[in-house]
Amino acid sequence: MLFSHILVWAATSLLSGFCLATNGLQAINELQVEAIKSLEAQHAKREIGCSIKNAAVRRDWVSLTIPEKQDYSRAVQCLWDRPSEGRPAFSAAQNLYDDFVATHINQSEIIHSTGRFLTWHRLFIWTWESRLRNECSYEGYLPYWNWFECPDDLTDSSVFDGSDSSMGGDGEYFEHNGTLVANNHFLPSGKGGGCVMSGPFVNRTVHLGPFQPGMEGLSPVMKSLQDHNPRCLRRDLSVAPAAAFTHQNLHNLITGDASRTIDAFQSELQSSSRGTFSMHNAAHYSLGGDATCVASSYNDPASYLHHAMVDRLYWIWQALHPEQARSIAGDLRNLSNVK
Repeated sequence: MLFSHILVWAATSLLSGFCLATNGLQAINELQVEAIKSLEAQHAKREIGCSIKNAAVRRDWVSLTIPEKQDYSRAVQCLWDRPSEGRPAFSAAQNLYDDFVATHINQSEIIHSTGRFLTWHRLFIWTWESRLRNECSYEGYLPYWNWFECPDDLTDSSVFDGSDSSMGGDGEYFEHNGTLVANNHFLPSGKGGGCVMSGPFVNRTVHLGPFQPGMEGLSPVMKSLQDHNPRCLRRDLSVAPAAAFTHQNLHNLITGDASRTIDAFQSELQSSSRGTFSMHNAAHYSLGGDATCVASSYNDPASYLHHAMVDRLYWIWQALHPEQARSIAGDLRNLSNVK
């Protein structure tokens, strides 16, 4: 389905803080304008309760005010402070934040490289957003991390500048031999790799995973959701995967060859046919550290902003391809090694 409750995404200026404009940023803003026009035309043809005019709006993180950013982080902390809902199969989970991580781990094999990828993650982040709003007095909606901003230095972005109004900065330097990515891509080690040293989540403990870490040195490796592994959140911010965030790749995905069917779209989004990083994987591995184990990647709060951006691309594609907007492709079998 197109929407469980209708959402739109707000585009932002081509100049964000200290970031320079990119062709990809301009392209996605233009595509979003066309998506909204398409939805307005579709809504004008039928009687519906929800429309662009009364939709909830998800906004780019960089467009939020400092108090709005801090309020989002406060609500995330609220979930971290709430007790786990106590499912025996997730006994390593210590709080409600962990419950979300455990749910993603538990479903990982049937929600990546399967027909469920897009719709399952849409429901997952909507549930997260709803718990923030309904249980933690958060009045906004889930922000997104626009990958096309600051691709040459993530620390220039207000998402990762390390301030109290960010998602935290890079990890402490940890000597390691880099990260092995799906499809045998290799990333050299960056300037981090260790515990995140700045921002609102510095003193938070993660408890689950990693199960299949990409970054060398993430240990011990866990075997089940009963394995309790308390530790700090780790990152190794990398710009190398940002080579995927080009206007050429974006247009291929939304209006080009990869846009022709839902199967082609979701395959390209997850596993690029061009021999480079897919956009989905590129953002995960840009974060490094805990995010390199895709199953337990939601240990990093930035993963929710990342998947809000994934959902934004899906929303634009649906709006521009209304005849296929409700289609799915694939079953519950993981048909590749891409996660």
